[in-house]
Order: sequence, then C-alpha cells, then structure tokens
Amino acid sequence: MSKYIDRLQRDIEPLRQQLIQHPVYAATNNVDRLRIFLEHHVFAVWDFMSLLKSLQRNLTSVELPWIPVGSPETRYLINEIVLGEESDVDQEGRRTSHFELYLKAMAEAGCRLAVIDGFIDKLKGRQPVTASLQNSGVPQAAARFVEGTFAVIHANQPATQAAVFTFGREDLIPGMFISFVTELNKQTGNQFKTLKYYLERHIEVDGEHHSQLAFQMTEELHGEDEQMWQTSTEAVKLALQQRIELWDAIAQSYK
Repeated sequence: MSKYIDRLQRDIEPLRQQLIQHPVYAATNNVDRLRIFLEHHVFAVWDFMSLLKSLQRNLTSVELPWIPVGSPETRYLINEIVLGEESDVDQEGRRTSHFELYLKAMAEAGCRLAVIDGFIDKLKGRQPVTASLQNSGVPQAAARFVEGTFAVIHANQPATQAAVFTFGREDLIPGMFISFVTELNKQTGNQFKTLKYYLERHIEVDGEHHSQLAFQMTEELHGEDEQMWQTSTEAVKLALQQRIELWDAIAQSYK
C-alpha cells in the first residue's frame, strides 16, 4: 500500500477503534435487541449500495450511446466490486445482492420489515431520498446516517466517495458480535443462519478481496494529490463519526 493509504489509516484509527469496541455490540445480548439493531443497520447496508452505485456511475459509462469513461483500471476495480456486492450468492448458491440477503436475514430473525419495505416502495415511486426517509417512519438516527452518506454522494467527488466507501465498510463489525450471532443461531434452531452467513460472507469477500480492490481504486483516484487526500481523510472521519452516532442511538434505544 502507498504512503497515502498508510497515513489515512493512521489518522482514522482512533475512530475505527471506537467503532470496533463500541458498547452496542456487548449490549446486543438478546433476540429483541438484535432485531432492533438489524432494523436500524439495514439502512446503512442500503446506503452502502447507493454509494457503490454512485461510484460506478462516476467511473464507468452507464449512458447511451456508450463512450469510454475514465481509466480502464478504475473501471475494472469498481465493476469487480459491484459484481460481488450486487450479484453475490446466498447459502444455496442463488444470486442475490448483499442488501437482499440482509432483508432475508431480517425476515428469518423475526424483524419488522414494514419500515424498510415502505422506504424502498417510496423510492420505487420516485420519491426523493429525504422525503422517503421522512414518510416511512425510518428511525431518526438511521435517517441522519443515510443523509450523511448522501451528502458524500451529492458532492460528486469520486476520489472522496471511494475513500468513504473503502474505510467505512462493514468489516468494522467485530468478531465478538459474529460469535454472539453464531451462538444465538444454535440456541434458536437456525433462526439466524442467514444473518450468520451474511456476516461471515462479509469477512470472506469484503474483508479480503474487495478491500484490496477498494484500496487500489482509492489510490488510483487520488494519485499524489495531497489536498485531495486531506479532503478525503476528513470525509472518512466524518463518516466514521456518523456511524458512531448511529451505534450510540441504537444502544440508547435498548434502555
């Protein structure tokens, strides 16, 4: 990795540790609380996909007539990540996006799906994101997090989008949380098997192959532009702080 990636990682490490060690994980210690967590977190899964597709739109040609856009290297990197995120496989080998897999895990776990389903229906009806959040009963903390992500999307700076995408990923979920889900799945007769698979799949795909592709994409887009690296570092810090605030709100909702 480049000196720029190393420096960015050092700069964000305190916030990253706050997330990994956040008390929400230990507090999510029963089925009811896990459902609350999932009902909030699903919006972070959805807006992660939106950030990814914004990158693809900016770095490749998705219009007609087709013309080559940007660097072939960045086109390859983003398309490879999109392929895995949007068309992965479930436990039975059927194609699915990670978002749809998460919805399946929620349904299996007995979560309430009316809010996220209503939100998606409003988007399908061409309501703007902010209006859809307001009109669907989305938890305020989750809505604020989504709005933070869309501020990055609307700023339309591909390099910064790539940095936020790369360093605000779901590999921030610690192993102890996955161990809890695994044990809970045993105790409930496989009620959480899809959630367990989703989390393990993220470690396998996002934590290894996709993270390396994302590092390369981020380096390619920033080059040696010191100002752009600094701008992106601040954006990543803000994104991590917004994730901490979401986790804070979920922990508060348990009381």
